[in-house]
Parts: sequence; structure tokens; C-alpha cells
Amino acid sequence: MKNLKKILISVLALTLLLSLCACGAKTATEIATAVKGELHMATNAAFPPYEMVKDDGTFEGIDVEIATKIAEKLGLTLVVDDMDFGTVIAAVKTGKSDIAMAGMTVTESRQEEVDFTTNYATGVQVIIVKEGSVIKTVDDLTGKMIGTQEATTGYIYCSAPVEEGGYGEDFVTAYTNGATAVQSLIEGKVDCVIIDSQPAKEFVKANKGLVILETPFANEDYAIGVSKTNTALTAAVNKALKELIDDGTVQSILDKYIKAN
Repeated sequence: MKNLKKILISVLALTLLLSLCACGAKTATEIATAVKGELHMATNAAFPPYEMVKDDGTFEGIDVEIATKIAEKLGLTLVVDDMDFGTVIAAVKTGKSDIAMAGMTVTESRQEEVDFTTNYATGVQVIIVKEGSVIKTVDDLTGKMIGTQEATTGYIYCSAPVEEGGYGEDFVTAYTNGATAVQSLIEGKVDCVIIDSQPAKEFVKANKGLVILETPFANEDYAIGVSKTNTALTAAVNKALKELIDDGTVQSILDKYIKAN
């Protein structure tokens, strides 16, 4: 009987596979995603206004809304997988999540681990300091203790050796999220924090006595990361994203959260 049950289950699975193929699914990866019915987004929901946790425990932000629209176009339901930023790419590589969307900058090292869609937003890394700080521009960072969020480009740039344009690991402290880094700045444990301009504005607004330097630290492009083994999903997500960019949806979401100065 057990063998018969196994055979029946195998037949049913094959039947489902063939029926999905007939409906337009082109590869095993597409079928796996469609059967699941969900699009899992790996993120670190402590990066306003791109992703954040609401009072009721649900998620909101630029990335959340764009990902929701993408999921809808794919006939799927978005599920937000909140985790430390440093584990976001690993979650996609191991199949725990389908896409990585966390205000993520496209870098050469990350391109070696995951594939990226077209860019959907531009980020600017800025420097947060206390009012009256001796740090006035980027040129004043040498020899100062810099706070960043772990695994971010801010950390990568700053912790690089001096001969490679960085300040060295001894002068950089990495924190699990931006809020913790800013709190360390307030407590005097670091001299500044380097982070994306949009969350920086939120942190400064919420903490009196902090300011953002006028000189930006770096300019970056944000995109969505997908496993290199799932080219079909990458193509589908990219197609949906481009449609949302072309019809103005992405810009309207950006305008909703990022007000013109």
C-alpha cells in the first residue's frame, strides 16, 4: 500500500507539473514559484523609508510597495522576510527567499553572488554628525571613528584599506541596523555615521542635535537581487519592474515617501 501511495503521489505531481507547463510556465523555477503562490522578499525592515515595521507589526515602505506591485503582476502574494541585512543575499542564494530588496546597491562583489534587475532608485550615502562636530566634510573623516550598518556599502567603502580609498577596519564600527549606529553616535561611541540619505533624514528628524553634512559621501543605484540559479524569475521580476517604471508607478511610490525639498 505504501508503494502504491508513493506512485499515486508521483503521478499527481507529474500531472500538476504538466498542467502548469501547459498554462505557460516555462521552467522548473517558474513552476516552483507559481505553486508556492508567494513571492518572498528578503529585507532588513529598519531602513526608512525603503522598509520599516508599522505599529501593528506589518511592513511598509518604498521597497515593500514596489515588491507588492511586482508580486501582483506575477499573480503572487508578497511575503516579507525580515532579517539582518548581512543575511539578505544569503537568503536568496539558499532559496529561503525569492528576491533581495533592501535599498540594496549594485556592486561588483554582490553581482558575483546574485543577479540584479534594472535599477529602480538612486541612493546617496551621507554623513551624520553631532552639531558642532569637527567633521565638516569627507576630508575630515581620516582618523575618526565611523559608524555604519553591517554589510552595507557604507561599511565596505569605509573599512577598505587606506591605499584602496578607505579608512581601515580599525576606524569603522559596524552595527546590525542604522538606528543602533545613530544611537552610538549620540552616546559618543563613534564620531559620525555613514548611511543612505533617506533613512539619515528620518534619524536626524527623530534625534535632536544631529545634522547631515552637505557634502555627500557616495552616490549609488538600487536594484533587486535574485538567485543566479533562477534566471526565469529574474526575467519575470525585471519585466514587471520595467512595466511599473514605464507606467509611472515606481515614481509615484518614490514621491509618496520622498518629498521634494
